[in-house]
Amino acid sequence: MFGGKFYKINHFISAEKVRVVDETGKQLGIMPTAKALENAKKRGLDLVEVAPQAQPPVCKIIDFKKFKYQEKKKRQAGGRRKKQPGLKKVKLNLFIDEHDLKRIIKKGKEFLKSGNKIKFIILFRGREITKKEFGFSLFEKIKEELQEMARVCQEPKIQGKILEMTLETKPRSKNAQD
Repeated sequence: MFGGKFYKINHFISAEKVRVVDETGKQLGIMPTAKALENAKKRGLDLVEVAPQAQPPVCKIIDFKKFKYQEKKKRQAGGRRKKQPGLKKVKLNLFIDEHDLKRIIKKGKEFLKSGNKIKFIILFRGREITKKEFGFSLFEKIKEELQEMARVCQEPKIQGKILEMTLETKPRSKNAQD
């Protein structure tokens, strides 16, 4: 429900003797649990069993609420990930202007630089389906423009009234890294 690890604190510690570490990390040595509890109370802090499997168990004199808060923050920070590159879809018209095509190719280069795959889509409307070869030639132009930084992941293929092609970033050669 709450996540995290369970810790025995203060009078819930069942070991007779414990190894004690203070809030600064300085070892105070092995002592009876009652003496360690007394030491923690004098400082206004809690005695927390941090390594119960050790012989004798290791206990720390710390502010338990602050300790749990910091542990929660560490756990949350570990769970954060960078945004994974994904698939960007670019829809084109069959009869696209040259300027618009250049703009789409420029945007495609940006997507590829950030590690994304690009799926180019042409939707044929009405009688445009009779001009499939125009769609394939448009994809050839795009492949030529992006051939330096991209390779074809999925060749142009037609599904119903949709023509699709997927490009992905080329893997870097070993010579390019030197």
